[in-house]
Amino acid sequence: MPTIHERDTLGAFTRHTHVECRGRDDGPLTGLTFAGKDLYDIAGHRTGFGSPDWLGSHAPAQRTATALQRLLDAGAHMVGKAHTDEMAWSLFGENAHYGTPVNPKAPGRVPGGSSSGSASAVSGGLVDFALGSDTGGSVRFPASLCGIYGMRPSHGRIPLDGACALAPTFDTPGWFARDAALMSRVGRVLLADDRPAPSVGRLLIAADAFAHAGDAVTAALADAVASVESLLGAGERVTVATEGFDVWAETFRNLQASEAWAEHGAWVEAVHPSFGPGVKERFEYARNVDPGRVVEAAATRESVAKRMVALLAGNAVLALPTAPGIAPLRNSPLDSMNVFRAKCIGLLALAGFARAPQISLPLGTLDGCPVGLSLIAAPGNDVLLLDVAARLASR
Repeated sequence: MPTIHERDTLGAFTRHTHVECRGRDDGPLTGLTFAGKDLYDIAGHRTGFGSPDWLGSHAPAQRTATALQRLLDAGAHMVGKAHTDEMAWSLFGENAHYGTPVNPKAPGRVPGGSSSGSASAVSGGLVDFALGSDTGGSVRFPASLCGIYGMRPSHGRIPLDGACALAPTFDTPGWFARDAALMSRVGRVLLADDRPAPSVGRLLIAADAFAHAGDAVTAALADAVASVESLLGAGERVTVATEGFDVWAETFRNLQASEAWAEHGAWVEAVHPSFGPGVKERFEYARNVDPGRVVEAAATRESVAKRMVALLAGNAVLALPTAPGIAPLRNSPLDSMNVFRAKCIGLLALAGFARAPQISLPLGTLDGCPVGLSLIAAPGNDVLLLDVAARLASR
């Protein structure tokens, strides 16, 4: 049988940190294959984290990350490590050192990041599912761009030991699949939760989020919204970003930068890594981020979180666009990508602020490219979202 590298015409899998791991012979995921993002540790092997300097300055891992181990214990077979953006600190999947995986559903366009290889491998059918991670959208965004399902769980629901951190109060694992039923099977394993899903209380539609995404995205997702309303009942239009999405983007930027420097500043100062475009500038910003802005940002985050917990009480589900557009063309100018990145972060920040679960559903198309519809629920209601996704797909 061909190796994964012989089959990988997408550039989704690493060569420099390659490792395969066999799962148990019996379990709920036996017979399935998956890719593991190259920020999860595997005992006896080095973790690349998308950076040659990180790879060269860190010893092999002592133990395997819990999230990845749960998948192996459930019987799934990891066929290789998937590429990630450098230090997992990007949104588009273009790694200056290792290249850009192909977006199978939008050739010539970026796959999204930082879980770029994981999304590409699933979208292109190289594996059944993939393990990624999501800090500011690194599972949800590539899921939208590559036309697959992608889930960010409630913060803290799935252990992140043995995974390279970026901004710990936002970091979560995440996973991708091409069908909703498998998303649920994988989710049950990762969440270690076999309880029945609760009933949805009410459907909310984030009117201001659709306005932020624009008329074209709103029109592309109209049928998807109608399908959700057909299943859950007519949605109530609400405003979620009373501060404004631009404020949310800046709030997230300052919090993420502060946490990233706290995690990696000492390493950066000691190693002087050769960061690629975008990542270099973000670490420079993090080095000098204004503490006063961080304090203000933390207060804004907690205000949003409190408001969202109240809004999503009673098993409510909130619908909104995953992203404000389709995948940008590869090698687009950095300035234009930064503008789009900020617009994306405005939408993607909500779940992170609220520590809530979010699933991106591959239900829209715009200009021949995928665009996702997202559902958000209250923290802890992960299984509710997986159940809604499965019910929608089976209709």
